[in-house]
Amino acid sequence: MSTDAFAGALRHGDATVHWLVHADGTRRRLPVDRWHGPAEPATATVVSRCAGPTLDLGCGPGRLTVALARAGLVTVGVDVSARAVALTRARGAVAVQADLFRPLPAEGRWQHVVLLDGNIGIGGDPRRLLRRCRELLRADGSVLVELDPPGSGAWQGRARVVSGRHRGPSFGWARLDTRAVHRTASAAGLAVREVFPADDRWFAELIRP
Repeated sequence: MSTDAFAGALRHGDATVHWLVHADGTRRRLPVDRWHGPAEPATATVVSRCAGPTLDLGCGPGRLTVALARAGLVTVGVDVSARAVALTRARGAVAVQADLFRPLPAEGRWQHVVLLDGNIGIGGDPRRLLRRCRELLRADGSVLVELDPPGSGAWQGRARVVSGRHRGPSFGWARLDTRAVHRTASAAGLAVREVFPADDRWFAELIRP
């Protein structure tokens, strides 16, 4: 994914509306205010399920990374965007600028890997992404992932961020719902331990079978 694909949405404080526009015509308004705000109830639910060192993939401005650290967990945020990493560090959390498909700190020793805010779409191939998450985990670790609601299905293709009149670069993206995740997780060498709702959003915890 281009390092500046979400750059416009990371500039907070103006009246610009930011959209994630999929090649299939779907438009989703990006919750920029939520990204830049404090941890919301749904995020707190995810944090409560983490009990050891946690890697926050696609950390953005770092609200989840900060919440995990404040819960007393060793936590590192990862993002390809230099601006996202700077924003996370400015909040007092640890973050690294990196492509998650390239070498990362402490591979194979993380208790949890977290993919929130649609980050299951990173790279445009959820099976490949979850296989990579499996590599990052220790044997008894888990992946906590946000999903689309039941019945939304799965989709892979191209997308772009549209900020006002500015159209960002195209990149690979994907969506995955609470039903499709079972087959995708299995293909990645993982199993669905639980699917759970929180504050009108949906999440799953994946483990090694």
